[in-house]
Amino acid sequence: MSKASAVSENHTITAIQAARSLKQAMKAKRPVFLWGPPGIGKSDVVQQLAVELGGSPEAMIDLRMAQMEPTDIRGIPFFNKDVNKMDWAEPVDLPSEEFAKQFKTVILFLDEMNSAPPAVQAAGYQLILNRRVGKYRLPDNVVIVAAGNRDSDKGVTYRMPMPLANRFVHLEMRPDFAAWQLWAVNNNIHKDVVGYLSFAKNDMYEFDAKSSSRAFATPRSWCFVSDLLNDEDNIDSDSLFNLVAGAVGDGLAVKFMAHRKVAGKMPDPQDILEGKVKTLSVKEISAMYSLTISMCYELKDAITNKRVNNKEFHEMAYNFIQYMMDNFETELVVMGAKIALKTYQLPIEPTQLKNFDEFHKKYGKYIVDAGS
Repeated sequence: MSKASAVSENHTITAIQAARSLKQAMKAKRPVFLWGPPGIGKSDVVQQLAVELGGSPEAMIDLRMAQMEPTDIRGIPFFNKDVNKMDWAEPVDLPSEEFAKQFKTVILFLDEMNSAPPAVQAAGYQLILNRRVGKYRLPDNVVIVAAGNRDSDKGVTYRMPMPLANRFVHLEMRPDFAAWQLWAVNNNIHKDVVGYLSFAKNDMYEFDAKSSSRAFATPRSWCFVSDLLNDEDNIDSDSLFNLVAGAVGDGLAVKFMAHRKVAGKMPDPQDILEGKVKTLSVKEISAMYSLTISMCYELKDAITNKRVNNKEFHEMAYNFIQYMMDNFETELVVMGAKIALKTYQLPIEPTQLKNFDEFHKKYGKYIVDAGS
């Protein structure tokens, strides 16, 4: 067994860049191979594109190539009595014309492509090169995206035949917190996870192929931590810690749970937004990051779910900004404003904020310098 070839480590792209590049390649009907370390979010990028381009998550057909047999792609031979000769039953996992007509674009996602045994890769060879296999043809609106881990990731991989590799456009993703944060906000990742990682960005991804640790931090494992926190009322504290440690590793579990303990001493973000709390006694920087995220979360939830009208929303936004100006250092105020406007995309209108002139006078130049 040999390892699969990887794209040069000198050229990697973020998830946002990968999505843009994938869309351009899809327009040209070029198959794309998306490389990257485990848990980085390759399938999430493809799933998001299926929703954007196809209008539904169902516009992506996810085939785990490592779990397939050659006949799953080629089909199975059978004796056709009507013509008195051997024929082929078309594979059921590939998109039919009837299925494809439901969507503007269908993505055939060949995940774990380079983990598939050579016989399976060979079966996919004709499909990828010629968009057909046997009597089956890919519908015109179907695009092919494959994905796999790099040769340095200690996964079970097989070398891809060079003619097949040459058919793909190769893109390699790298971890990027800004892209993940934007995705996390739009996918309801628990605010404690987003808040902690906003402060400890390097803890988002800690994969080391040389390490013997079974658990390590990736965007995927932090999503599991988020799921645990969303069901926290049904999990005892010892089990919660054990499960978090089993997802991201012992060291990060200790740091994360300690952070939550301190963050739990912070004021209720809803009380701040309603103007009931105006001071801050706990000056722990990581907890202040989490408090900022929590306030943004509450603001977005209030306006998205129409719990407040526009006037009430801007009163809450006023309290949010005033609280930061009164209690936070400049760096954290600027960070909070950027997260509110760019990441959470809160519809704050400056003309409706009584404290906007004060805020702009104190912090406007820092926000401009930060590229907002």
